[in-house]
Amino acid sequence: MKKVGFIGLGIMGKPMSKNLIKAGYQLVVSDFNKDAVKELESLGAESASTPKEIAEKVDVVITMLPNSPNVKQVALGENGLIEGARDGLIFVDMSSISPKASQEINKELVEKGVQMLDAPVSGGEPKAIDGTISVMVGGNKEVFEDVKEILEAMAGSVVHVGEVGAGNVTKLANQVIVALNIAAVSEAFVLAHKAGVNPEAVYQAIRGGLAGSTVLDAKAPMMLDRNFNPGFRINLHIKDLTNAMETSHEYGSPAPLTAAVLEMMYTLKQDGFEMEDHSSLLKYYEKLANTEVSK
Repeated sequence: MKKVGFIGLGIMGKPMSKNLIKAGYQLVVSDFNKDAVKELESLGAESASTPKEIAEKVDVVITMLPNSPNVKQVALGENGLIEGARDGLIFVDMSSISPKASQEINKELVEKGVQMLDAPVSGGEPKAIDGTISVMVGGNKEVFEDVKEILEAMAGSVVHVGEVGAGNVTKLANQVIVALNIAAVSEAFVLAHKAGVNPEAVYQAIRGGLAGSTVLDAKAPMMLDRNFNPGFRINLHIKDLTNAMETSHEYGSPAPLTAAVLEMMYTLKQDGFEMEDHSSLLKYYEKLANTEVSK
């Protein structure tokens, strides 16, 4: 089995790395959070102080980081992966970043003999914990096949979607659909509540029809229980939709609904809700309608 490096032990990265250990992979981990590193060490992982050190020790390096600048620093910065790189090293970035940034990083790494895949994920913390996240992968198909088994140890679905950058384009499409869906659910629930119809009854009535969706079933109960503990935070969705808008501008693809929901999320950030779950979009509509939805 390939030896794997894992950089980024946050909400998603820690359970994903634990699933790799459960599957029998030997891990070398790194993160600013020393408690997370110690927790992985207690499960059998090694630790390293720099990305360079990890690159020197492993066959495959996985990153799960907040945004493009973080991935660029880890891959290309001082003591980065590129300084410990060798021919045959595979770099799998599972962060959700700009497709353009993925392509820029790949261009520099390939000159050092490193093969890169951009492989962002969907599913949030619960699916990261139970190993059923969806992974959308861009990069060389042969390299994808070489590491597919590693990805499957963390995921329920692993799909190759094109060249480097295609993974993050796919993730942006996913995030656009999720955001607009949550906004639609919020708008509909406030309408039902203002009209005197129980939103819980509305949810139960429509979930089996065409309006039913994974998003509806995941977020409607949270809204109705007023449970806005983060599975995926508003501030992270702002980051993804900002990347989506930049990419849409780059390719001349109109995104007026995405722009509208992004503005809603910025309003929620200004109101102090940026660390809450993105189901807090409900609060945007409640504020406009001067009401509060519950069961």
